[in-house]
Amino acid sequence: MAITAAQVKELRDKTNVGMMDAKKALVATDGDLDAAIDFLREKGMAKAAKKAGAIAAEGMTYVATKGNEAAIIELNSQTDFVAGNKEFNDLLHAVANAIVEFKPADVEAALELKVDAEGQTLNELIVHTTQITGEKITLRRFAVITAEEGQVLGAYSHMGGRISSIVLVEGADAEVAKDIAMHVAAIAPKYTSREEVPAEDLAHEKEVQLAAEDLNGKPDAIKEKIVEGRLNKYLADISLVDQAFVKGDGETVAAYVESKGGKVLSFVRYEVGEGIEKAETDFAAEVAAQIG
Repeated sequence: MAITAAQVKELRDKTNVGMMDAKKALVATDGDLDAAIDFLREKGMAKAAKKAGAIAAEGMTYVATKGNEAAIIELNSQTDFVAGNKEFNDLLHAVANAIVEFKPADVEAALELKVDAEGQTLNELIVHTTQITGEKITLRRFAVITAEEGQVLGAYSHMGGRISSIVLVEGADAEVAKDIAMHVAAIAPKYTSREEVPAEDLAHEKEVQLAAEDLNGKPDAIKEKIVEGRLNKYLADISLVDQAFVKGDGETVAAYVESKGGKVLSFVRYEVGEGIEKAETDFAAEVAAQIG
């Protein structure tokens, strides 16, 4: 099949390989992006496989707390200019405070919440702010976390609200929980522990590693041992408790929290726009179309 320039660009953005290498990988896999990423990894060429999708939409994340509960939200706008203005930030706080107060089941239920004495809904408040800013504003997602007896919540926002995280810890204090929330914001683990990694993901990673070119010709027993080591590193890289604590001296997150008498239970991390594809515009083509 014919490979388009857009496909090549997308693969380059996700893997950081050269243009010709990206094109060859797409040709070899009949244009299948995920298969092309695996192809490049097997060749040892892909520096990063960003399968989570392009981070494109603008907006803010925010954490609101009330007692033993915390709500983390992502509110999107079309530009970072609007995301930085007062109207948007007032709305951001109002939305988060309403969610932590009423704990709606989902986004649809959240939009129906009454947020003032006049009976204005959260959706009407969002629409009103949209009219003021001139940009579409949407509540994309949220999560509410409750700390039970003996548990503590830690929250952290990074890069002016582009990234926020909540961590739930058992048996430690709020300072420890906040330190781990800071780690989560900075390092972006995918799972709390390796036991949470889906079996199919692990099987797929093993398949990719077994096909790596640097293992060609090695006896099966040696190959299995090498791959086992690589899988262990893969699991440690994506699992919060196995990662090296960002503020520590080489100890894992689990070891650090245990030294404080605690255990990490769960976390939520939001980064603005992750997984949202943003349409790219050709400015020169737009100008030409308008004057043509």
